[in-house]
Amino acid sequence: MKKDDSLKNRVREWSTRTPPPEIAPLLEAVRRRHDGIAAVLFYGSCLRTLRADEGIADLYLLVDDYGKALRSPLQALLNRLLPPNVFYFQVPWDGKTLRAKYAVLTLRDFAKGAGRWFHSYIWGRFAQPSGLIYVRSARDALQVQEALARAVCTFIEKVLPQAPETFTIRDLWATGLSLTYRCELRSEKPAAVARLFDAAPEYYEAVTREALKALGLPVEILPGEGPVRFRSGISPRERRRNGLAWRLRMAQGKGLSVLRLLKGSLTFENGLDYILWKIERHSGERIAVGPTLRRFPRLAACVTLWRLFRRGAFR
Repeated sequence: MKKDDSLKNRVREWSTRTPPPEIAPLLEAVRRRHDGIAAVLFYGSCLRTLRADEGIADLYLLVDDYGKALRSPLQALLNRLLPPNVFYFQVPWDGKTLRAKYAVLTLRDFAKGAGRWFHSYIWGRFAQPSGLIYVRSARDALQVQEALARAVCTFIEKVLPQAPETFTIRDLWATGLSLTYRCELRSEKPAAVARLFDAAPEYYEAVTREALKALGLPVEILPGEGPVRFRSGISPRERRRNGLAWRLRMAQGKGLSVLRLLKGSLTFENGLDYILWKIERHSGERIAVGPTLRRFPRLAACVTLWRLFRRGAFR
């Protein structure tokens, strides 16, 4: 067996777990909206709670081609220039309203984002647990699961130099998740980020051990009782170089996040309301937008972001 086969097997075990029943009507609705879907991934807070009837479910549509999947040439162009496009929809179910937002990305771009993108937008998200709730073929499933395993390896490779010299697997992920969140317009506190690990510790323990073996990084297991501790042999020079890369990644990421929010005013119905909800959700700050400014949603988004920046809502 190849070194990374064990990691792929771990990822496959988690990605094929049974989703909550509320996912079925959401999946059916979103598949009616787009052509050329190769796979659909379910991730985020609703996956962690296994409840898709509370909050907003997060989905990723992996497609063959933007032009085929999106009816609007403008939306297809925007998706190519600044992937992914994000959309919102809701459906009635069992006397409730199910809500979801979903991103559209080609399977090819998803594979690139899991391993080759400098920014952590894809590999930071999908190193975490996700569910493969629809797949068109066995070949597509293999490609998706390979990309998910690659995301784990990319995450650990990029994060390890920033972790303490002596660390637990929880320490490693708390460090990495905090770093990737700071590459976007998020303001979650470190304790809240660390709780992401606590939602699926078996997953993180399993994939980290397999990824460390596959990558051959300079890490040794330390003897002792209690949680397993590791010692990293990363050199000070590599830590400094890696730290500079993260500072660049954070600057790039915040800029891209602003552009994606502005793009959301074109891809969302009531796009400004989505932007305001997104900002409030991640910053804890509510900004009122008057009727005059609402007539110019992209300008309103810029003004809102500037006001929040001056308040110190984003780190």
